[in-house]
Amino acid sequence: MSVNYDGGHMLAPDQLLTTTRAVRNRLDLSRPVDSSLIEECLRIALQAPSRANVQPWHWIVVTDPRQRAAVGSWYTRAWRERFEANPDRYPAAAIRSARHLADHIADVPVLVIPCLELEALELPTGNQASLWGSLLPAVWSYMLAARARGLGTAWTTVHLAYEREVSAVLDLPGHIRQAALIPTAHAIGTAFRPARRRPLETVLHLDRWSRSDGGRTEQEGLSAR
Repeated sequence: MSVNYDGGHMLAPDQLLTTTRAVRNRLDLSRPVDSSLIEECLRIALQAPSRANVQPWHWIVVTDPRQRAAVGSWYTRAWRERFEANPDRYPAAAIRSARHLADHIADVPVLVIPCLELEALELPTGNQASLWGSLLPAVWSYMLAARARGLGTAWTTVHLAYEREVSAVLDLPGHIRQAALIPTAHAIGTAFRPARRRPLETVLHLDRWSRSDGGRTEQEGLSAR
């Protein structure tokens, strides 16, 4: 196993969990990724939970340049339609980073598309938490495993605006639905820091939703109990 070390030290679990970032600008587009690394990450991903252990996941790993170009063309089209039409809705830095990925998505050496196998041709109505909850934890496990091996990834769903067209490119059966697209490449540099996040006390609710501003003060939090 070729586990990566960050700055000469093996990543501790908390560091791995807090520094696995969406990597867009720092994907090495010129360096191939050994297929064994991707398989290692996917084997780890398969240990994630799924409802009743049915394991309804499938993984499309796209490395052929023509296939990457075909998938990438739909991704880029969807990105431009969604983001360039509404540039003021998102932070400028995020738009620059996302645009770089959209412009170079076909050059990323590996595109991983996690898929969900349905029991019917259509998604069920109502709450689908248990359905997608049987796949999405595995996708995150894949990304964590990739980070530990010096690979950069990003969770993207932009292409799903053209899910049917991408399904045709990938020759997916009708009962297979895509959940995301995870561009994967060696990361340029390994020093990733925790991202800025809202303070816990602004999103924590104890026993019930009791405040109109969406959270409790620190004094009302768990530490006060």
